Amino acid sequence: MIEVRVLSFGVLKDWLGSSAATVEVPEGATVAELLKQLSASHASRLPLHALRGIAVSVNAEFAPATQVLNEGDEVGLLPPVSGGNAGAAALTRQPIDAERLIASAKQGEDGAVVVFDGIVRNNTRGRQTLYLDYEAYEELALKQMEALAVEARTRFGVRQVTLVHRLGRLNVGETSVLIVVASAHRAQAFEASRWVIDTLKQTVPIWKKETFVDGAVWAAGEPFPTAMAVVPLEASHDE
Repeated sequence: MIEVRVLSFGVLKDWLGSSAATVEVPEGATVAELLKQLSASHASRLPLHALRGIAVSVNAEFAPATQVLNEGDEVGLLPPVSGGNAGAAALTRQPIDAERLIASAKQGEDGAVVVFDGIVRNNTRGRQTLYLDYEAYEELALKQMEALAVEARTRFGVRQVTLVHRLGRLNVGETSVLIVVASAHRAQAFEASRWVIDTLKQTVPIWKKETFVDGAVWAAGEPFPTAMAVVPLEASHDE
């Protein structure tokens, strides 16, 4: 047997009862076999198929279901995310200074700066929001954000992408994510900004818990892209 460290995020942390745990698996076990074992051992509180379609990381790198685990590996269980210098990306627990970041992005060669400022609204589907709590698998989230900024520059030909996401508790009206795209031309800047926020919401492991006047819930995320999602081996809750 070997031991691996399992990190759970978002709603999976609630279902599995802990954000981190040491789990014993047989030597040579794969990611899929670990998920099957977790599904069986937590059958009483884990909703049916809760682990189907999640993404999994091993040592802060996305991993396929077939990857073999080794002693001491750190395995991240990542539910669908809910959503943050050239290619600058950052996570912060402090209020985001949008004006400063926008001003610092501007250069003489730019013809346009497009800003996406995502803010906490006061309601969701008719329920009054009190506040949001954001959490992330920070090491992996920052890697993904940096990669998004670099890819956006290459894909759309923009000069700079600044991407900052807030973590912790946010009140209504506060900025949760700021994207600043600077470019010679406005069309590319608009396209890059839209692509970054849409892709961030699908691929960067950041989750939010919404607290309303009448309760709290983890926000439902968009599914991971097929290439990233992991489908575990079938495990019955009757095992």
